[in-house]
Amino acid sequence: MSGSLEALFRPNGLAVIGASAKPGKLGFTILKNILDAGFGGPVIPVNPKGETILGVPSVKSVDDIPSGTDLAVVIIPAASVPDTILQLGERKVRAAIVITGGFAESGADGARLQEELSRNAARCGIRVVGPNCQGVNYPHHGLCASWPLITRKGAMAIASQSGTVGAALADWASEEKLGFSAFVSMGNRIDVDEADLIEFFATDPNTKVITLYIEGVKDARKFLTAVKKCQKPIVIFKAGRTEQGRKAAESHTRSLAGKDEIYDAVFRQFKIHRAASLEELYDFGKVLAYVPPPAGPRMLIVTSSGGSAIIATDVAEENGFRVSPLPVPLASQLREILPPHCIVGNPLDLTGDTDAERYRKVLAASREQYDVVMTIFGDPIVGASEILEPGGPELVAYLGGADVERAERLLLHEKGIAVFPTPERAVKAFSCHVRFARDRFPRALEAPPPAAAPASAGKSLTPADSMAFLAREGVSVTPSRQALREEEAVAAACEIGYPVAVKMNSPDVTHKSDVGGVLLNVEDDAGVRKAFHDLEGVARRLGARSGGVLVSAMAARGLEIIVGVTRDLQFGHAVMFGIGGTLVEVLRDVSFRIVPFSEKDAAEMIEETRGARLFQGVRGGRPADVAALRQLLVQVSGLVTRHPEIDEMDLNPVIVHENGLTVVDTRIVLSARTA
Repeated sequence: MSGSLEALFRPNGLAVIGASAKPGKLGFTILKNILDAGFGGPVIPVNPKGETILGVPSVKSVDDIPSGTDLAVVIIPAASVPDTILQLGERKVRAAIVITGGFAESGADGARLQEELSRNAARCGIRVVGPNCQGVNYPHHGLCASWPLITRKGAMAIASQSGTVGAALADWASEEKLGFSAFVSMGNRIDVDEADLIEFFATDPNTKVITLYIEGVKDARKFLTAVKKCQKPIVIFKAGRTEQGRKAAESHTRSLAGKDEIYDAVFRQFKIHRAASLEELYDFGKVLAYVPPPAGPRMLIVTSSGGSAIIATDVAEENGFRVSPLPVPLASQLREILPPHCIVGNPLDLTGDTDAERYRKVLAASREQYDVVMTIFGDPIVGASEILEPGGPELVAYLGGADVERAERLLLHEKGIAVFPTPERAVKAFSCHVRFARDRFPRALEAPPPAAAPASAGKSLTPADSMAFLAREGVSVTPSRQALREEEAVAAACEIGYPVAVKMNSPDVTHKSDVGGVLLNVEDDAGVRKAFHDLEGVARRLGARSGGVLVSAMAARGLEIIVGVTRDLQFGHAVMFGIGGTLVEVLRDVSFRIVPFSEKDAAEMIEETRGARLFQGVRGGRPADVAALRQLLVQVSGLVTRHPEIDEMDLNPVIVHENGLTVVDTRIVLSARTA
């Protein structure tokens, strides 16, 4: 369903369906939180007894709600919810938060009830959050239709499939006096989902960063559309990385979890910050909301703790920052300011007897010399909050300061300066600012290992047909000829020119080299005859269909790589690039992009692999033609866009030469729907 979420976050008034006068009941707690949060519009409790609850008169029926009330919070038994939505539609209610559980997450009966609820909401044009959710908290409008009661305003929006996970983030932000702009527990997402919320928060003046906990994207196309339009940073903690985790995620809210490596590729491609833990989700959101980005990679570390500074240095260098030596004039100036026992270098160690004034002098002298200054308070530094001001790219960690630390941290947060409890967490979070600017902040990246390809239910083409298809599409392949008989194989070899490679041509054998199905450097007619008979024997032994043999020219030496295509159930076709060719499953050095993508995306795919340096030539080797490889990746992206019937495709190996490249072998599987 489409439509504005204004009535959900900024309602003119609201009704609580299922309000209760009994403390401990959810209908009591949510009503109390709405009132205590200071909601400015009328609040109408709906209770069949018509009693006064928390000083507010209730009405007995949904039919008694004033027409045009924007929002309803629904806390009644699941069986009654679909009909209640129809009643709300008659009262011209525009949005509903369905707290009630017992829908698709509970089994087949609940799923049918959820479908009815969804149909009724769509019929009435009511935007719905939930069901089976923990509600919505938008403190900038005094709206806390959720629990616990949290009212501190901030700049970080929190949306979560899990109510508890989202509430934990909101609680952390409130406890640290940073606050949040919104908290939404999405629940079963029959209507409002992560894409809708990204679209809303993208234009919300109170939100600087959007953080999400998801177990799977509900609608991939809608999600990508929202992400492309959003100009604000997005941080996502996607759970369900392992097989068992995916199963748990799919049973939690009956949502599709999807392949983790494809999600990882999507996040990289569309510049979404991926958090690996709930802690990282909070830290990344915190830094993107409150710490400005640096102009460059030069970092100065000022500390009272040498050990903490070493930790910070390691993490900084690993993430693309340069903890470079002090300029000579600055070092001389600092030696005049500091006691002789301080270590004048980078890190700049003020030692454990320092105070806030020593920090102030050093920071005043050093700030303009570096792109970012990381200040580590490693002791109980009284007055630390008085020497820092918001607005600059300053990174702060405070640890080892006990009660003084806790008090100063809150004072800094009240000034809008983010403080982290360890140097490692601080720098990892700060690296969000540079993660997608590796041209200026380079570091080695590791890609996730490839997933084992399942047996396809589609139609596999023979190697000969696969190579012919690529040739028609303009891809550079080795000259090859199919031979169904021995004499045809000899004629093909003579036409191509010795030496040749002779390969099985069965559509049933995926990894020919593993079963002895590839014979290289065959040098004469007799060798071709023997190869033909040997490969026919391999096919018989395996029970594979025989398509004769494929006779191919021997490719010139070069760097072996693989280019693959897989079809993801949610995001569609994705292209894989990997180092190693036939050794890809051993090296496990790959990257992914969903199609279509640009040459810039292709370049990033290559750079993300650990073996990217091989293309420059190592240990006296010749460099490889990276431009040709980029062009091939874009070619494959366009090819599968034009041919959606392709389910899987492996170009393996592809040999990249000093000038150009050659596809040596390929395998194509067509979708069962089009085969």
